Amino acid sequence: MTTINVVKMQGCGNDFVILDYSEYEKSGLTMENLAKKLCDRNFGIGADGMIIPNTNPKTDADIGWYFYNSDGTTAQMCGNGMRCFAKYVYDKKLVTKTQFSVETLAGIIKPQILPDGLVKVNMGVPILEDEKIPFKGERIVTLKDKTFEITPISMGNPHCVIFTDEDTMYLAQNYGALMEKHPYFPEKTNTEFVKVISRNEIEMRVYERGCGITLACGTGACASVAACILNNLTEQKVKVNLLGGVVTVEWSGTKQNPDADIFLIGPAQYSFYAQYML
Repeated sequence: MTTINVVKMQGCGNDFVILDYSEYEKSGLTMENLAKKLCDRNFGIGADGMIIPNTNPKTDADIGWYFYNSDGTTAQMCGNGMRCFAKYVYDKKLVTKTQFSVETLAGIIKPQILPDGLVKVNMGVPILEDEKIPFKGERIVTLKDKTFEITPISMGNPHCVIFTDEDTMYLAQNYGALMEKHPYFPEKTNTEFVKVISRNEIEMRVYERGCGITLACGTGACASVAACILNNLTEQKVKVNLLGGVVTVEWSGTKQNPDADIFLIGPAQYSFYAQYML
């Protein structure tokens, strides 16, 4: 029987199992299979995803990561996961700067550990071009008995933002899975159901690609705020109420000039340390 050391962390309830690369090597499993085993909420630790630091990135980034969803698929980016990862590698002194660069499948991401303990992540420029999202379809989608206007955006991973005055959780539960696999999104999609509360505050519920409904989604929060600003529904600094907590998103972009980095600010907390027996 093999025992590996892992850490459980969460950002607004979006939870992750994090382990060093040496612990992964001890497991004898592929990363895909280890992610499915560790993230299983009945037989494993339980998490939305698994993260492993890569101390030998291929680029000139300070560090990289391997990120897997709970179903064993890879994801280009995860905002809440990045905040947890940033705190983990800084506390373990795998990086020594409070602001550093991380190699991901979505490119170089730059988190910063703030003095108040929150983590601010430069999530890069929202991607609006259909072919880069990728998105192939119309801005109107019919799912079962309802027709939705959608805003497709990529934050390194594809998102479908839907504005509504209805119960956002009900919509996520009943239409999220259908939207995830809609043929308009050839690589599937995360779907955000957004209710605008004011010019500076929104509510968001999310159905994540490869995970299902989660308590929070950092890239989804960024995509939602970008969609709000592009549709002139909010100002450029927005409080985002997620099922598991609150994050702040800042974006100076506009519909006319969208080429600006978007920033995600929120908590990253340890849940527990554990030894897991394989």
